[in-house]
Amino acid sequence: MSDDRERGRRHNRLERRPTDGPRNSMWASWREEKSLFQLVYNYLLVVVARLIPSLRLRSWALRRLGATVGDGVGWGLEATADVFFPERITLGDDCIVGYDAVLLCHEYLQEEYRVGDIVVGDRVMIGAKATVLPGVEIGADAQVAANSLVTEDVPSGATVAGVPAEPVEHGE
Repeated sequence: MSDDRERGRRHNRLERRPTDGPRNSMWASWREEKSLFQLVYNYLLVVVARLIPSLRLRSWALRRLGATVGDGVGWGLEATADVFFPERITLGDDCIVGYDAVLLCHEYLQEEYRVGDIVVGDRVMIGAKATVLPGVEIGADAQVAANSLVTEDVPSGATVAGVPAEPVEHGE
């Protein structure tokens, strides 16, 4: 892999936190990160952002969660921000996060969990039911097709699709 490609790998930007003891990281670690009160608060604001019909109020709820939300963001119905680490999400101006899309800033694994920022550039379009994993950066004017799993960075202006999401060539 080239040095440029290696620098763009989300795995290099993730914080890895080992799990002590015999249980998986989801069972053993979440209480160390956030209080139960904070998680309930976050969950309620995530529900507001998912269900309220006003784009302005959705952006307000995301900002109250700690996300950085640019001007003119379109947060689709049922789209879900990370409940544990919403403050690690940055949404650029005029981006669209489609219906039922998920932005996850954490991964719970058996022996560790990982945490990373998600950065969505200006005028990005994330399709319905797409999932973006922690540490991913999506460049300005990029497009993520519906039902895609974004496991790596997406360059500015690129279109990606699939599981995992791969670049799609545009016909001329």
